[in-house]
Amino acid sequence: MKVIKKTYLIFLFLLLVKNNFSQQNFSQYVNPFIGTGGAGHTFPGAVLPFGMVQLSPDTRIDGSWEGCSGYHYSDSVIYGFSHTHLSGTGISDWGDILLMPMLGEPSMDNKKYASKFSHQTEKASAGFYQVVLQDDNINVQLTTTLRTGIHKYKFPKTAKANLILDLLHRDKTLDCNLTIIDSVTVSGYRVSQAWAKEQHIYFVIKFSKPLKKMEFAVNKKFTQKLDTKTKQKAQGAYFEFDNTDDKPLIVKVAISPLSTNGALKNLMAEAPHWNFEKYKYQADSIWNKQLQKIEVQHNDKNTLATFYTALYHCFIHPSLNMDVDSMYRGRDNLPHKAIGFTNYSVFSLWDTYRALHPLFTLLERKRTTDFINTFLNQYQQSKRLPMWELSSNETDCMIGFHATSVIADAIAKGISGFDSLLMYQAVKASASYSNFGIPIFNKKRFLQIEDESESVSKSLEYAYDNWCVAQIAQYLNKPLDIKIHTELAQAYKNLFDVTTGNMRPRKNGNWLSPFYPNEINNHFTEGNSWQYSFYVPQDIEGLIKLHGGKQNFENKLDELFTTTQKTSGREQADVTGLIGQYAHGNEPSHHMAYLYNYVGKPQKTINLVHKICNEFYKNSPNGLIGNEDCGQMSAWYVFSAMGFYPVCPGSPLYVLSQPIFKNVKINFEDGASFIIENNAPENQIVAGYEWNTKKLLRSVIHHNQMQNGGKLTYSFLNKTDTSNNYGKTGVKNLPPSRIITHTIIPSPIISASEQVFKTNVEVSINIINYKPCTIVYTLDGSEPTVASTIYTKPFIISNNATVKTKLFDAKDSSITSIATFYKLKYNYNVVVTSTPNAQYSASGSSSLIDGLNGDSDWRKGNWLGYQYQDFECIIDLKQKQEISYLSLNCLQDSRSWILMPTQVNFYTSNDNINFTLVGSVDNTIKATDETTQLKKFEKRLAKKMNASYIKIVAKNYGKLPQWHQGKGDGAFVFVDELEIK
Repeated sequence: MKVIKKTYLIFLFLLLVKNNFSQQNFSQYVNPFIGTGGAGHTFPGAVLPFGMVQLSPDTRIDGSWEGCSGYHYSDSVIYGFSHTHLSGTGISDWGDILLMPMLGEPSMDNKKYASKFSHQTEKASAGFYQVVLQDDNINVQLTTTLRTGIHKYKFPKTAKANLILDLLHRDKTLDCNLTIIDSVTVSGYRVSQAWAKEQHIYFVIKFSKPLKKMEFAVNKKFTQKLDTKTKQKAQGAYFEFDNTDDKPLIVKVAISPLSTNGALKNLMAEAPHWNFEKYKYQADSIWNKQLQKIEVQHNDKNTLATFYTALYHCFIHPSLNMDVDSMYRGRDNLPHKAIGFTNYSVFSLWDTYRALHPLFTLLERKRTTDFINTFLNQYQQSKRLPMWELSSNETDCMIGFHATSVIADAIAKGISGFDSLLMYQAVKASASYSNFGIPIFNKKRFLQIEDESESVSKSLEYAYDNWCVAQIAQYLNKPLDIKIHTELAQAYKNLFDVTTGNMRPRKNGNWLSPFYPNEINNHFTEGNSWQYSFYVPQDIEGLIKLHGGKQNFENKLDELFTTTQKTSGREQADVTGLIGQYAHGNEPSHHMAYLYNYVGKPQKTINLVHKICNEFYKNSPNGLIGNEDCGQMSAWYVFSAMGFYPVCPGSPLYVLSQPIFKNVKINFEDGASFIIENNAPENQIVAGYEWNTKKLLRSVIHHNQMQNGGKLTYSFLNKTDTSNNYGKTGVKNLPPSRIITHTIIPSPIISASEQVFKTNVEVSINIINYKPCTIVYTLDGSEPTVASTIYTKPFIISNNATVKTKLFDAKDSSITSIATFYKLKYNYNVVVTSTPNAQYSASGSSSLIDGLNGDSDWRKGNWLGYQYQDFECIIDLKQKQEISYLSLNCLQDSRSWILMPTQVNFYTSNDNINFTLVGSVDNTIKATDETTQLKKFEKRLAKKMNASYIKIVAKNYGKLPQWHQGKGDGAFVFVDELEIK
């Protein structure tokens, strides 16, 4: 009888669960316009989950930051409908194969074929887009398969319905052409250059009506035939159709990364019929099935729209990069066949390793294996795992080698299906790559300003990535590599300044001074010290220890979220969604709200997470507080709305908050489900939870606890109930995050008031983030040993010297700290009458004669930069000297607003009042030359002359020209070392 009763209760429970999650039409909640306004950079057009085609309207052709996706909600003109779009990136690319319907005289002038539109006649849903082009009253509908865009154009009744094909649209076209196959079929290709340096796309277009007339476009003019003698190529075309039957024109456009033959195969396999509504229904059904992976319940439709649109945005990228016959273009630009996996592109890994890829380990395990096999094939073809890969091109954008994070996270969560030996070879190669300061980091265990730009951010992210390599080494039982990479994972200890409680740049062995934690500068990646000082996901307990304990760490977190101090320094469009100095609009902040769990204050995490969910995510075009970044911004919301987050990918643990929904059901690929119940009474807070009948007070849950299926039910107590021990301090209740083996001794600080001195300088050595121990040093550049001079007090340097120092504690020692000091060769006084930008002030006027030449990585801070003004300085030689040669070093990085001076003028004087022009050097480098380069403007005098003063004036370029992204803004002139002989 008891068995029957128990069985009945289980049946009743399952029935209730089924009824609670009976809603099946999840695609109805998707609003593709979310994020198309503000800084979201999303697009509203038709796409399938992870599809190769993103068929969407283009309203931006000016390369502006707001129009990176090709569309911005504030616009009122559509230029056409292209087949590839990036979701939420901060750099423009794609927008390939543009079609635009029009009436009247056809034109290749996009200002003529463009049309006004109104949001009142615009509709978008999962896999579908519709708009009326007002100029000619043409109703446009778009849907898609994985590799084929489907267009439906309802023209007014006319004998001359035109369709423009523009192969020069958006990016710089390197090569293109068009071939007429028959009366309803054309094919072609386009090779373009933008963010991806060489993107290939091939296409086949089929029309539902025969062509009445067509002409090729060459140099924006139409011609009936291409001149084969001169190998003329089409840059587009217009197609004319007879629409007197008043029937819609259906257009099918299949694309391929490899060949027109591949595009034709894609078309035949995916789009064999002409029933637009059937394609539309199929797209909606595919999306509905995809969105069923997570089922949530809420009474507010806006909240449901926000959630399911976020989930929708998570499934756009990475994008399919393979034809139906499994052929694809590799990183070596050669054709390859994907055997046993599906090949993808668009790996925005600096963004997506944090939450999007961890979300895939829950919802897309098979696809995660495909992603990793794509990584490994890219490694075999290019000797590099992807960093930020786009269209089989490595863009080298952002920092870190975060493919290792994706791999480590997959391994930690039991995902397999890839070659372990090849994988380990690839991650080791990434960790020892020869660029971006990685070799210096591996040697020193951190980066200084002079080593690499964005030195703090790179040091911290390299540390995390090395921890991921150590986890993979642990999985493969590689003891020596575990030690090497665990030591590198502690690099943060070399940058934490206990006096400020912040990660602080180091320069020449010392701390950077002055230091402003709220300043956005080139020592951090898209942020400031506040937004990076909590980035130690692999060893949060170690970071807490450096702060002096949990209370100090909690106080610092409170300061982060409550400070009224504003950001300063460089303008950074990505730093948005500020709560204090927390910036939710950019990825480095995304884990921070969850850090209160590590000090036993989970309710603070819950309060902040709910605030962010409710205030920064809305069902509106401005509904994203920052760039979508290929799904990362939305993945944070999806996790947080469900009540948990992967603070440290590579670990199988999720840190808990509290769902914003009463019920959540996660449906896994193997058929298992995980249910979260959150029936919170009013004025009560979380007091723990029950996991499959087991009561727990831990504010963390293991991946396997979810993946194996089951149920988590939150329990609650009154806010004032002192018996609430949920997530309180205690080893069992706090999320673990600690490095306890192979701990390091941080490198000591070498302090001095200046690096280049006139007479002498005092040097001191200090221990940071470690107990007192023996300090030794050398002054001749030799490596310190236990037999070297023991440091006891500050010492004086009067000549050029290289100070090397390290700590010894029994058998352990730190890495050597190094500082170089130089005595000025010239006893000149340099007065700069121009005012440098505060971000580019180097070491002041002495930078011009210190003998330290800035290199092409100007972001290290060794250059003096002047905007809206000429550079002018006067050098007092202290006595009359014979002059025969004068020079000034300058730099150009046109993409960063830095242009060579138009002219450098050299003057001499004996009284510092009356100056005589003795030489001018004109610039010969064009502003359009985007190569980062140095130029020495030098003048050899026809005859020697005596002078007591030299004046040098470098003429600023002035306002940036119309073709430049910063048009109308002022150019910078960057100067460094001057020379007088």
